[in-house]
Amino acid sequence: MNLEPWQWALAVVGALAIGLAKTGLGGLGMLAVVVFANLLPARQASGVVLPLLVLADLVAVAAYRQHAQWSHLWRLFPWTAAGVVAGYLALGRIDDHQAKVMIGAIILGMLALHGWRRWRATGEAPEHAVWFAPVIGVLAGFTTLVANAAGPLMAIYLLAMRLPKMEYMGTGAIFYLLMNLFKVPFMAQLSLVNGPSLGLNLWLAPAVLAGALLGKRLLHRIDQKPFEQLALGLAALAGLKLLC
Repeated sequence: MNLEPWQWALAVVGALAIGLAKTGLGGLGMLAVVVFANLLPARQASGVVLPLLVLADLVAVAAYRQHAQWSHLWRLFPWTAAGVVAGYLALGRIDDHQAKVMIGAIILGMLALHGWRRWRATGEAPEHAVWFAPVIGVLAGFTTLVANAAGPLMAIYLLAMRLPKMEYMGTGAIFYLLMNLFKVPFMAQLSLVNGPSLGLNLWLAPAVLAGALLGKRLLHRIDQKPFEQLALGLAALAGLKLLC
């Protein structure tokens, strides 16, 4: 892939954002999605980003795996797998613009639902709603296959589970790694992960690792409430950006 110097600079920013998102500032993952979607066609960008996500996921799992709450993950896994398959089937039938609008609308709709539930403050734990994990799981699987954009949906789910900061990061790290590894054969089958894309990944891997190490240091300096507000705020901005 031949990129101009300014495009390389932007790609490095996107790779840094991936690393930061996985170990410190979760909402920055959508910044990377937007960066690469502006550098490459949306489908091609998805294939480039996926191996970078897996690399950052490995660092995040190594750092936070002891904090993972598996009970929340088991509720999601089968539904997420179904969503990935649905995204695979849909990817060949929708264009880039349709995919972006659809994902943006899903993200904003789930954010509105999350805000409404918090406003009601009934005291009922979200996990008691039998539909919540299946809906999030299917939508997360679909959006991650189409545009690597499951981050905002997972932020909504993990915050709804009222997880402390470290449990949030550990649970998310395990989920993202397994989900992204599950996606690889589908993306390879669609020829979106290929030789040229992997070559670009090798050049950008150091930036991903640098971002992941920086994110790990930043996480310990962020309080719980600003952490939640930042995650939700960046998710909302990402949803709006995808609609535009």
